[in-house]
Amino acid sequence: MAKVLVVGGGGREHAIVDALSRSAKVTKIYCAPGNAGIGLQAENVAIKDTDVDGLLAFAKGNAIDLTVVGPEAALAVGIVDAFRGAGLKIFGHTKAATRIESSKEFAKELMFKYDIPTSGYRSFTDYTEALEYVKARPFPAVLKYDGLAAGKGVVIAATLEEADAALKDMLLDCSFGQGKVVVEDFLTGPEFSFMCFVDGGRVYPMPLAQDHKRAYDGDEGPNTGGMGAYTNLPFISEEDRKFAFDNILCRTAEAMVAEGCPLSGVLYGGLMKTPQGIKVIEFNARFGDPETEVVLPSLESDIYDIFEGVASGKAVAQPAWNDNVTLGVVLASKGYPGKYEKGCVIEGLENVEGRIFHMGTAIRDGVTVTNGGRVMMVVCGGSDVADARGKVYREVEKIHCDNLFYRHDIAHCALDE
Repeated sequence: MAKVLVVGGGGREHAIVDALSRSAKVTKIYCAPGNAGIGLQAENVAIKDTDVDGLLAFAKGNAIDLTVVGPEAALAVGIVDAFRGAGLKIFGHTKAATRIESSKEFAKELMFKYDIPTSGYRSFTDYTEALEYVKARPFPAVLKYDGLAAGKGVVIAATLEEADAALKDMLLDCSFGQGKVVVEDFLTGPEFSFMCFVDGGRVYPMPLAQDHKRAYDGDEGPNTGGMGAYTNLPFISEEDRKFAFDNILCRTAEAMVAEGCPLSGVLYGGLMKTPQGIKVIEFNARFGDPETEVVLPSLESDIYDIFEGVASGKAVAQPAWNDNVTLGVVLASKGYPGKYEKGCVIEGLENVEGRIFHMGTAIRDGVTVTNGGRVMMVVCGGSDVADARGKVYREVEKIHCDNLFYRHDIAHCALDE
């Protein structure tokens, strides 16, 4: 029987903890740092997710059998390398392999070298050169900070003024740190997320999902970390899925092996179905958020077996998934993704039927309060998208907090609204 440490404290980690809690092989789950909702299913540990020394000491001191890493920031600082160096079993990519997310330029070079379909690009460190290149090209312009930027380093500029402001922010003001900007060709078409468990050249697909990045109904407003997600995408055929699996996810796994930095965790493909075929928008080196919250509830296999197998370099059985459609709606603090208030009381959670994955919550004086931009996600399963969506919105209405807002049109792409 196993003791597991989950690193992170958001909705993604809550979904991972929830899946682990269904395993007959797991006796104890710790989560560092965790959150109020995670604390109902695991023991929260007050260690920051990038405190590698602290996490390593905790894992050694508590005889942890397996550590599962959620956030990209922990992977990028080398937590996997440190744990493996100490002889501890850990699910996640090495620092070198995490470059597929932590460096947009590395990912682009890999895709061009191994013929993985994506948009054209050029990289710049000089503001003036970048601006001249953008001026000479059609708009909108896609500008991406090369490194990690907590989901905020991508700007789709409709005008030269917007592009200029973004380039100044990234290259002159160094808002995300010293670095490069990747300027990409703009693509059109529906986006979707394709996550896989990957161990070297072995790739195990998960159900497809689509999330909604814009803050408000009708895909209006600023980009966010995601305001909702759902599975079972009617606009992606089985032929599309097979193409993406064979020519993008599997080919990328093989490319990383060839480059000497094999993957050993989750590969997230942010893909787009363009008129010219399916292409990569971005890769992430970990579970997506909020996609994980709608994908993992459909898993019928024991997730501990998958995590442990990948972490050990052993082949595992193909994961089994049920056919339910799963849909989730994010409740966020008013003002998000800008400035927002914390500490607002949330009522009615005990009345909700379905899963509630906490993202930014805390317990204060025995009461659940808001403690982040995205606060929680209500998730329900159904026989089809309309059924799942109807259930979710009925449950969302049971939650009361004056300082929360949510989108009312999650999965509109699937329902032809």
